[in-house]
Amino acid sequence: MFIQTEATPNPATLKFLPGKPVLPGSTREYRKAADALESPLAEKLFSVIGVSGVFLGHDFITVTKGSGEWQHLKPAILGTIMDHYVSGTPMLMGEAPIDQAGEEFFADEHSEIVKTIKDLLDSRVRPAVAQDGGDITFKGFKEGVVYLNMKGSCAGCPSSTATLKHGIENLLKHFVPEVSEVRPV
Repeated sequence: MFIQTEATPNPATLKFLPGKPVLPGSTREYRKAADALESPLAEKLFSVIGVSGVFLGHDFITVTKGSGEWQHLKPAILGTIMDHYVSGTPMLMGEAPIDQAGEEFFADEHSEIVKTIKDLLDSRVRPAVAQDGGDITFKGFKEGVVYLNMKGSCAGCPSSTATLKHGIENLLKHFVPEVSEVRPV
């Protein structure tokens, strides 16, 4: 098994591509080991000293380091991912809610606006963000403000504010005049 690695815009995060599905149709983000109990792989990755975050995407895994150097962490992470796939262990144990960060919020009269926002995020934003090892999901719309949840390499990335303000906000304002601002949750 050959696992590719890619740098992300966040220097504390690396993207790992196992060449096999990771979590098709869903994503999961774990910011501490106690949250990772539903995923045997994420739980094992947190056992690597220096790992501070794990994000499971459709066909990739991003790992965020809190301490240490990538040259020392990367071999242990690659070994952990390879061992997981070779063992045949499932990615998730049992059922878990897809949205772990709470319900979406918006007024019923804004359902068409929200549908347009979500369509734009799914078709134009999320694919680009996934290439950098992250994900952005819709959380709410209130008084012209779109609230987005940044995950994976996007969370804590030095360029995430620029991505939100200059990229996503401008895109949404262009196509949805009711949008006045975009904020992270």
